[in-house]
Amino acid sequence: MQSPSAAPAAPRKTPGKAALASFLGSTLEYYDFFIYGTAAALVFPHLFFPSADPAIGLIGAFATFGVAYVARPVGGLVMGHFGDKLGRKKILLLTLGIMGLASLGIGFLPSYGQVGVWAPILLVAARLAQGFSAGAESAGASTLTLEHSPEGKRGFFTSFVMTGYASGMVLATLVFVPVTALPQETMMSWGWRIPFWLSIVVLAIAYWVRTHLDETPVFEEAQEHQEVTPMPIKEVLRFQAPDVLRVVGMSIMSVMQTIFTVFGLAYATSAVGFDRASILTVNAVAIGLSMFAMPLAAKLSDRIGRRPLLLTAAIGCSVTIFLYFLALSSGNIVLVFLAAFLNMTVLYSGFNGIWPSFFAEQFAAPVRYTGMALGNQLGLVLAGFAPMIAGMLMTPGVNGWVPVAVFGTVCMMIAGTSAFLSRETAKTPIHELGAPYLEGTARRLRDRRAEHQAAVLLP
Repeated sequence: MQSPSAAPAAPRKTPGKAALASFLGSTLEYYDFFIYGTAAALVFPHLFFPSADPAIGLIGAFATFGVAYVARPVGGLVMGHFGDKLGRKKILLLTLGIMGLASLGIGFLPSYGQVGVWAPILLVAARLAQGFSAGAESAGASTLTLEHSPEGKRGFFTSFVMTGYASGMVLATLVFVPVTALPQETMMSWGWRIPFWLSIVVLAIAYWVRTHLDETPVFEEAQEHQEVTPMPIKEVLRFQAPDVLRVVGMSIMSVMQTIFTVFGLAYATSAVGFDRASILTVNAVAIGLSMFAMPLAAKLSDRIGRRPLLLTAAIGCSVTIFLYFLALSSGNIVLVFLAAFLNMTVLYSGFNGIWPSFFAEQFAAPVRYTGMALGNQLGLVLAGFAPMIAGMLMTPGVNGWVPVAVFGTVCMMIAGTSAFLSRETAKTPIHELGAPYLEGTARRLRDRRAEHQAAVLLP
């Protein structure tokens, strides 16, 4: 029997369970992401934004896709605040519920032909709810998994946050490919709703797993030592504002993902004339294979560092996005797959498998959730509107895609520069992460003690 004076057991790390919970949450997030992006490219312009000019309807649908990214920083800030104050697990359960219910709701929305202008208004409201939730999901899942991971393997375990991205893409495609094979009238009337209704299945599984997950040892220790800060946003901006800005810059690399998956789909099917199911299948295979590439990249980053792989991804994606659009323009589906494999499976995985750990590692535990969510989601705003921007940059003619590829390359250069300027953290012990915050708060404590001692010595 343990004596009353015995020290309590140290909080237990469960990296495998944390990785699974994060994987399932990200699967739901990106399943929703891809079914919405696919519907925005193929269905929503006709159902919610009817126009005599198809390009106007497409831009309108892409604008609602981007609207969610405006809500993401708000969700990241609000939920990050409570995640740093109340715990990672509680907030991740809440974000999961909001996300799943918003997606389910989209599947029941009436079209423009049924309720007029209320249709796009309701669609935007549902997208805002999705964005608010997603703004907290990836940062929370990354923080939770990182804090459960053993030293030297943080990158590997945290990479499963983004293997959920690939899993969500594959699930979305497996659902949407047969939907797009339906007769046009059937798909437009009720077929497109099926992928949104099915999100409830992923939600139920992910929610059950998360309810059986422990809070992170790092957060429990912070609570025990009364290190939980009452205003995380104030503290992170006071001591780590440059880190937030660098995470903003690195997050812009996600422009590559939205150009590839959303604008690329619309360009391939409307401008080039590819069959919708063929392009969806190519995308699903290329991104599905990254489920294996991302953990490998993350494991390598645990050995050689995060920054070399992030820089390689930025430079490589800058080149291969040109190859991808050239392949699309050729009309050769084999070349399209090879270019997609190189761009998404090989090179983009060097970013996607590493950023969950690298971004979280930039911040100290008391402000980790808030700092990562704020920086990551502000950077993702541009990624959200990238398909719309690409649609406006597109010019007539065979090489009309060139301005889009140039836009993607500029974004990659911003992201690469931000990665180069960031601290390498792969080998830093978890309690020493976020050095500017730790040094700043220690200095503040010394100053307060000195002021107190001076006040005591005064006559």
